[in-house]
Amino acid sequence: MLLTNYQTDSFYDEMFSEEGGIRQSYHILKSRIEGMDDKELLKRKASAEKALLSLGITFNVYGDEEEEERIMPFDIIPRIVTSFEWKKMEEGLKQRIRALNLFIQDIYGDEKIIKDGVIPAEIVYSSSGYLKECKGIKPPKGIWIHITGTDLVRDGDGRMLVLEDNLRCPSGVSYVLENREVMKKTFPELFASLSVRPIYDYPIRLRGMLEHLSDKPNPNIGVLTPGIYNSAYYEHSFLASRMGVPLVEGTDLTVRDDKLYMRTTKGLKQVDVLYRRIDDTFMDPKTFRKDSLLGVPGIFEVFKKGNVALANAPGTGVADDKVIYSYVPDFIKYYLGEEPIIPNVPTYLCSREKDLKYVCENIGNLVVKAANGAGGYGMIIGPVASEKEKEEFVEKVKADPRNYIAQPVLSLSRIPTLIEDKLEGRHVDLRPFILYGEEIYVMPGGLTRVALRRGSLVVNSSQGGGSKDTWVMG
Repeated sequence: MLLTNYQTDSFYDEMFSEEGGIRQSYHILKSRIEGMDDKELLKRKASAEKALLSLGITFNVYGDEEEEERIMPFDIIPRIVTSFEWKKMEEGLKQRIRALNLFIQDIYGDEKIIKDGVIPAEIVYSSSGYLKECKGIKPPKGIWIHITGTDLVRDGDGRMLVLEDNLRCPSGVSYVLENREVMKKTFPELFASLSVRPIYDYPIRLRGMLEHLSDKPNPNIGVLTPGIYNSAYYEHSFLASRMGVPLVEGTDLTVRDDKLYMRTTKGLKQVDVLYRRIDDTFMDPKTFRKDSLLGVPGIFEVFKKGNVALANAPGTGVADDKVIYSYVPDFIKYYLGEEPIIPNVPTYLCSREKDLKYVCENIGNLVVKAANGAGGYGMIIGPVASEKEKEEFVEKVKADPRNYIAQPVLSLSRIPTLIEDKLEGRHVDLRPFILYGEEIYVMPGGLTRVALRRGSLVVNSSQGGGSKDTWVMG
């Protein structure tokens, strides 16, 4: 029996309590696993992987010498979240998105939060995601951040914490949707006996949110992709197809008379709403990076004049900055007058002299990250780093303290994961996806990313991580 020798060790386990008993929400899953022989479970795992490969869910690892497409590693043991726990997470995420939207609106508007001393002006203005060109802009319906992927982690005490916010072009929702379809075929009997909240309607909700941004009764919508060589291209095409809207590249679009048009076989067709999967500064070579071949010359002026809605709005990347992340609890208190429902991970800002001294002296016990790093790059995990690596990283931090933060090494929660022919505990995080339209919607579940390497805390697919289906109980 694969679960017989399973060890929780000293970590918080999503399936088993500290005393070794099964958590209530996992009882049916456990009995189902124990009711099949080991070969059957491994057979289902292989079938799930083949199904994902046949769906074309692959990604490239930048810098990989083999340059081959791979499937996103998938584990068939799901993560289960109780309805009670989900309610708190959902409320906390909605609260966070409201505050972040108000912050972005404020810093490109009256800057009250800066004037009131809640966040230093230099922290905002020095962020690589802050775009001075967005000053004074008012996006449709006052919404800046339409699609968000917020990363949550559970620490050793079982508390859920926000690890970071992803507001520019958050990716991974296609894996969530495809993982669910595969799991329905892998464990059909479980779905018949458990009340798992559905997520199939996400593309419908995404389209509805995009339509809300336009005052036209049937607005023309498009998904803007950098192209087939982008690592998330599968997701771009997947979402466009599921929404029933065109997938376009910059060369398919043109600006005429302060309006955005799509080239079609029947001539030009005006675009009212554009879901962009391209970073801010590559979007318009006339306004931002002149060397960009991915964007549309003049699109930013069309946006400024209110003739096209862009999701997410340009300038939202300022809140992806990990230094500004540390102030989000203050944003919640300032704008909403509330205490954060989901707290941040404790964070040291290397731009503060006291914090810098502590980080440099204790780097062996910390995780130090670049303010705008992603994909598991631009960071160091002190306890597993060599002395040389730590020394070199300290010099990087000292040379540019504004662009580094540090956090304690968390004992991330673990969950049973099928590794070769046995179940072992592996660390996980969770990325729920949030849509902000007429109302705020949080997809029930999200992308549970799992660090497949033993002992690893890095869940990113580019660093050997995989994913699990996330079941929120009804």
